[in-house]
Amino acid sequence: MIKHDPPTAGTEPHVIRPVKDTVGTQGAGAGGGDNVVDLLKQLAGQGSHLAEQQLALIKAEIREATADIKAAIGSMAGAAVVGLSGLGVTLMGIAYLLGDAIDNVPLATLLVGLATLALAYLLYRAGAKKMSNAHLSPERTQRTLQRTPDAVRGDL
Repeated sequence: MIKHDPPTAGTEPHVIRPVKDTVGTQGAGAGGGDNVVDLLKQLAGQGSHLAEQQLALIKAEIREATADIKAAIGSMAGAAVVGLSGLGVTLMGIAYLLGDAIDNVPLATLLVGLATLALAYLLYRAGAKKMSNAHLSPERTQRTLQRTPDAVRGDL
């Protein structure tokens, strides 16, 4: 069994905590001005942290979309391999059998070739449909970025 340590205080980057005055007497005459400066520093740090997390979200969404594209390309490549290798020999055998049945081998070869092209077109269209369904825009990030100015103003 794996032991999980409880989260320690201060590990949450989204929580702003006031900085303790280590000197003790400095800043007392300024009316707490140092605390405002420290809070502004923390606010700037939180802003950069937010920007980093937004960038990480964009990367994750693009990674997810590229996985869908890879699957579609794999499907199209599979269609090409099947169309070129195994079907070539099988289709020639079917063409000869059909040619013997209708006593016209060239016509049978043409018919089998046209049927093969129709099958290849259907396989290609299935792959193209999968590719068109891939979502390439990071929609969640766009929604968050649109809400960010409202959040800063407190207008959520």
